[in-house]
Amino acid sequence: MDWCDIAVLSSVLPITGYSTDRAVMNGDGEHSQTEQTESKQDGGGDTEQGEDPNEQEVIVIQDTGFTVKIQAPGTDTFDLQVSPQEMVQEIHQVLMDREDTCHRTCFSLQLDGNVLDNFAELKSIEGLQEGSLLKVVEEPYTVREARIHVRHIRDLLKSLDPSDAYNGVDCNSLSFLSVFTDGDLGESEKRKKKGSELEQIDCTPPEHILPGSKEHPLVPLQPQNKDWKPLQCLKVLTMSGWNPPPGNRKMHGDLMYLYIVTVEERHVSITASTRGFYLNQSTTYMFNPKPANPSFLSHSLVELLSQISPAFKRNFTALQKKRVQRHPFERIATPFQVYSWTAPQVDHAMDCVRAEDAYTSRLGYEEHIPGQTRDWNEELQTTRELGRKNLPERLLRERAIFKVHSDFAAAATRGAMAVIDGNVMAINPGEETRMQMFIWNNIFFSLGFDVRDHYRELGGDSAAHAAPTNDLNGVRAYGAVDVEGLYTLGTVVVDYRGYRVTAQSIIPGILEREQEQSVIYGSIDFGKTVVSHPKYLELLEKTSRPLKVHRHAVLNEKDEPVELCSSVECKGIIGNDGRHYILDLLRTFPPDLNFLPVEGEELPTECQQLGFPRQHRHRLACLRQELIEAFVEHRYLVFMKMAAMQLMQQKASKESGTSAAALSVAPPPQEDSVESQSPLEGKEAEESIPGLAQVKELAHSLVTEDGFDPKSREVVVNACKAVGSISNTSFDIRFNPDIFSPGVRFSDDNTEDIKKQKQLLKDAGAFLVSCQIPSLVKDCLDHTALPMDGATLTEAFHQRGINVRYLGTVLEFIDKAPTRAQLDHVFRIGITELITRCAKHIFKTYLQGVELSALSVAVSHFLNCFLSSFPDVVAHLPVDELASRRKNRRRRNRVAGGGDNTAWASLTPSDLWRNIVSEAQEYYHFTLQCVDQAVERYGLQKITLLREISLKAGIQVLLKEYNFDSRHKPSFTEEDILNIFPVVKHVNPKASDAFHFFQSGQAKVQQGFLKEGCELINEALNLFNNVYGAMHVEICACLRLLARLNYIMGDHPEALSNQQKAVLMSERVLGIEHPNTIQEYMHLALYCFANGQLSTALKLLYRARYLMLLVCGEDHPEMALLDSNIGLVLHGVMEYDLSLRFLENALLINSKYHGPRSLKVALSHHLVARVYESKAEFRSALQHEKEGYTIYKNQVGEAHEKTKESSEYLKYLTQQAVALQRTMNEIYKNGSNASIMPLKFTAPSMASVLEQLNVINGIIFIPLSQKDLENLKAEVQRRQQLQESGKNEEQLENSQLELEDKLPVD
Repeated sequence: MDWCDIAVLSSVLPITGYSTDRAVMNGDGEHSQTEQTESKQDGGGDTEQGEDPNEQEVIVIQDTGFTVKIQAPGTDTFDLQVSPQEMVQEIHQVLMDREDTCHRTCFSLQLDGNVLDNFAELKSIEGLQEGSLLKVVEEPYTVREARIHVRHIRDLLKSLDPSDAYNGVDCNSLSFLSVFTDGDLGESEKRKKKGSELEQIDCTPPEHILPGSKEHPLVPLQPQNKDWKPLQCLKVLTMSGWNPPPGNRKMHGDLMYLYIVTVEERHVSITASTRGFYLNQSTTYMFNPKPANPSFLSHSLVELLSQISPAFKRNFTALQKKRVQRHPFERIATPFQVYSWTAPQVDHAMDCVRAEDAYTSRLGYEEHIPGQTRDWNEELQTTRELGRKNLPERLLRERAIFKVHSDFAAAATRGAMAVIDGNVMAINPGEETRMQMFIWNNIFFSLGFDVRDHYRELGGDSAAHAAPTNDLNGVRAYGAVDVEGLYTLGTVVVDYRGYRVTAQSIIPGILEREQEQSVIYGSIDFGKTVVSHPKYLELLEKTSRPLKVHRHAVLNEKDEPVELCSSVECKGIIGNDGRHYILDLLRTFPPDLNFLPVEGEELPTECQQLGFPRQHRHRLACLRQELIEAFVEHRYLVFMKMAAMQLMQQKASKESGTSAAALSVAPPPQEDSVESQSPLEGKEAEESIPGLAQVKELAHSLVTEDGFDPKSREVVVNACKAVGSISNTSFDIRFNPDIFSPGVRFSDDNTEDIKKQKQLLKDAGAFLVSCQIPSLVKDCLDHTALPMDGATLTEAFHQRGINVRYLGTVLEFIDKAPTRAQLDHVFRIGITELITRCAKHIFKTYLQGVELSALSVAVSHFLNCFLSSFPDVVAHLPVDELASRRKNRRRRNRVAGGGDNTAWASLTPSDLWRNIVSEAQEYYHFTLQCVDQAVERYGLQKITLLREISLKAGIQVLLKEYNFDSRHKPSFTEEDILNIFPVVKHVNPKASDAFHFFQSGQAKVQQGFLKEGCELINEALNLFNNVYGAMHVEICACLRLLARLNYIMGDHPEALSNQQKAVLMSERVLGIEHPNTIQEYMHLALYCFANGQLSTALKLLYRARYLMLLVCGEDHPEMALLDSNIGLVLHGVMEYDLSLRFLENALLINSKYHGPRSLKVALSHHLVARVYESKAEFRSALQHEKEGYTIYKNQVGEAHEKTKESSEYLKYLTQQAVALQRTMNEIYKNGSNASIMPLKFTAPSMASVLEQLNVINGIIFIPLSQKDLENLKAEVQRRQQLQESGKNEEQLENSQLELEDKLPVD
């Protein structure tokens, strides 16, 4: 799908809002660049002043739409809503998508007889206004148009077929929400049934979803979607063997020939001519291009086929009806390909377009672009050069950058696979396979091996494998800083079949020159020879502050100092296009000394205690950008604290303490409360760091009143020295990335400076282990961070700047923690991640030795060794399907494997697990207890391990039940391995303006201004749509927040509609069982319940529980929330016994993870008590409510309303119990003629269930009148002015953290 289509969609569908309360966090781990880079883009986060003009600009953008009438041949005239910014082409796209006009592709739009230019904006067309009539006029075909037409018809025929999603092509991906909601949510017919719905719900969940079930089936992961039973319209549609038309037929207007077999088994040959499509008289073996009689000449292929095949006519109409009924989000292409690790067995059908695509270099729609292949470098750099002065310009620029990046990532992935599969000729074919380089479709590909001993000193192949990802991080960082005039290469890193391929765009002219001549800045030999260039220094100087890179001098081979403002490896090359490119950014960030032992250097004690420095496989271990930011933020606070203390002492001695008193209000910031926040710049920072506002004032006073006072200057100098600032007059911390690089030398004059830089690096390493790791564990403990699987755990690491190579350290830290039991879930996820990563490292080298014909056998053998319980797994070497046993020696020049091609077959389970244990020790420095029983010992789930290894290694397995426990036969056979997918890392360009709106919206919401917040977030949504198109993770977060706001403000149907979009998008963009998707399902269930759709709510909750069991198992704090939700809904539909099973499980999990005295546990007790009350088992009810009451009394005191409520409820239960006992006694005494008082058994009302649901999901409603609202606002403003010593922000901050992505409204 093209940009224009998406814009059309946004004008046709009411595509509304999304958010990022966790958007950056959801970024698929690899890409979650730190948030603050956004706020820097427009000059260092001075968004406060910038906001108003922005809002003005936005209003300009949203020109009001108008309606035009469209008249197409064969249909009635209809109205179409358009907007002035749209291009004419976008109307074309809408018509090609509409049910009644979708079969037309080759037409022009005419207004009063004048043909409209496809690329003109509507506002520029004279006479086009509200109510104008546009005529659709059929145009003659060309070869290109005929091909587009056939391709479009094929797409329409395949529109409900999920095979593209399984095969991971054309940015299709799976979505199953509609299976559980039976079509669209909130439809009016359903509402009518609302009253009678209670009786007819079957609430029993499948056995494997019940608490305590040991079964974890895989098949329900992809429930059967009834729409996918294909409606067959044709048996075969393919290009005829008579193509291309001979010269004499070309001159009759023949463009190409098609061969078709209809469902009725009629074989026909069709000519595509300039006038349209008609039947000719050719057969399979005889060419007779004359028109048949009748020829059924039609302008569209669909019209022709409808005349010759009744089944086609019937099924095509039905298919298009179904197609347009699907939610647009189920069919729009995603910006980057998402691969599914499971797939059912799909029949392989004949498909001419697919066959043709496989043999052309088509990428996207190549043949629609003049000049065939795209000049990727030119496109990537030109989009960067677009204007960015005002909002419309920036939107256009960001949209173009994003689009070209997503196209480039798709092209690079396709090229990398072609390279490894051996479909691309090398540019140096004579060399050994691992040294070969490739060019395909204007992209340069190289393999991740150490070619020509380039990395010999840095760790050989391991370094060559790590360098591309480091380089990508560098490209990402420089791209985010976005300095005009400085260019980076398009870079994509693809791991496929055990090889790492780097794909880069090509600098114009670089292939004609030797590298030595081209490099005018940096070094090509790791610092032995170094050159510099004033223009590069000027450009890089602009990046040095945001990236914290220190400008420094290194010695070249003649011992002369050379000025650099980057690491030595960073090379500057001026292309033939005159642009200044930088490449090889693998050392953008400083080295991580914890993994870089250096002779004669001592690390701080906190590192040494943990056994650092440790030997690592390569010497390229760098600190993450997030860590650098957090470290600098931390140092800034230390700096301010020191300056404040010294100044106070001075002032106190100078004058009576008026101003000193003012200063002493500033509390010394607690370090940990700071660490846990991401370092933001500008406005946000002031809100998130206690006491920072005062510190800012202090800094201001330092500069103003005492600007000339030598004493206060001395204060600043001392503070600068103490924190290692590079300047003596202001706080400025930057790192020299070349410290400790082998081969780099510094002159002796700089010794002092170098010493300071070395210390800074050691401090940063110490900060990581002594602050960031404990803060991560603390966040897991108080559930601010809630990892559910490997990807979300990795994300939590990266957000805090911790590299995954610290996984072993973190696990040991957790294992020794006093609260070890409450961190069980994190420990288990960590161990799973550790084992699967080690297995992936082994799998990578294992695959390199496998030839293509044995791939499925080899992968299934590896999985058997890894997961099967079958003791002697033997690899059945493939019985060569072609029987010839002659060893094929000529095939050795395939991709590097070398060695005996069947070595992989000798792997045994005990070998593999021994290797995993030694890999864990070597790489992560973690000792895995026990070799074979790791799964039992750590309580892991094999199905979870299968999911993790498949996602990491790109394996796609057959969707079926695998028996991991059988000791009689292996779990996997070669038939179970369906595919190997690439794992792709790329840059994720951001929508900066949208992100600012989003953040301002969030801030407003947290201050309680819901309506304003809602408007800002809607605005953000529009801008996100403008840049990213309709599908993106950040849009998904935007929608989730919007739905939550709609819900809180009482608009349930709107909440439902937005949340439905969020779920669909999360399934499509992140994956059907991604942890975020699971949470979206839970939110949607709540809104369904509020809308009276009880059975749907239950289905959604059961789905969420199934997915969660698959992804992380039952023992997880989030499971308690899920089970409380299920239990409450079941209570509401009077399924008391089932309800108890879930609620009691929630109680157990809550007690384990929140401690037995937590308020969550008290609430759990209360929910259980209510169900017992409904069952009239008052004794059990009393018991639970007493537990809850005790917790409330101890935690919040007798006077608190919660305690009072609980005490009231206890009284009520006691009365009920007494009444029941009385009645029973009466019956015993007087037998059948007892006069029985009617007892009150209460079935819970829906309202009371909903109220409890809101409470457990952290949603608080405040019934306020307009007057209350005014007062509240005034109060909030008053508080903000007071900003009583930063405490309010802390409270806001804390409440925001506790409720994690729940919105507190104070």
